[in-house]
Amino acid sequence: MNPLIMIPARMSATRLPGKPLADIGGAPMIVRAWRQATKSGLPAVVAAGDPEIVEVIEAAGGRAVLTDPALPSGSDRALAALRAADPDGRHDVVVNLQGDMPFADPGLARLCADLLAAEPQCDIATLVAPEADASDRTNVDVVKAVLAQGDDARRRALYFTRSTLYGDGTVWRHVGIYGYRRAALEQFCAAPPSPLEQREKLEQLRALEMGLQIWAAVIAEPPLSVDNPADLEAARAFAAL
Repeated sequence: MNPLIMIPARMSATRLPGKPLADIGGAPMIVRAWRQATKSGLPAVVAAGDPEIVEVIEAAGGRAVLTDPALPSGSDRALAALRAADPDGRHDVVVNLQGDMPFADPGLARLCADLLAAEPQCDIATLVAPEADASDRTNVDVVKAVLAQGDDARRRALYFTRSTLYGDGTVWRHVGIYGYRRAALEQFCAAPPSPLEQREKLEQLRALEMGLQIWAAVIAEPPLSVDNPADLEAARAFAAL
């Protein structure tokens, strides 16, 4: 397998406009995310929806591909950048890292790639972490993964939901990092949004409705994600430690 990391980013985030360029300890957030990705040892490219993002990544010594700002999702942006950066198809696995996770452990990208290598039936690899506290179960902003029985390291995903999960057992928080087989990414992006995807506002449900298999690797805790001004202040405080 020959993995490539793609980091989609755009300036028009609803809750925190311009967040890829938000300063965190003297560096734009997208630059921090790219630097973390490169520590994995895998090649990393930023799939940029805006010229400003390309400029800061290139100034930092990285590679960025400018994509159509009208693309509907990070997956579509990653595929567009992949086609431009690797037209010959040398990379058969694409790890989609989030540009708003400036401190993500570099090993998480490798974990997704390793899961695809270990499970031949897996089309898409992702990550889950145990619930932080009981309030996660009823929080619609916490996406829960419903997993099949398996070992402690990886399990097949049956469903993803924002709804409350009842009963005994661990509630798994979904971590929005994905590893795609290239063919699966092409197939996924070619399909229209599915009914469950539209109902839950979770694009991974499209893949499940298409019959693609998603497997999840278990990690101890999710990386810090910057979605709103409070998260940005938390990231700045973390960088100052």
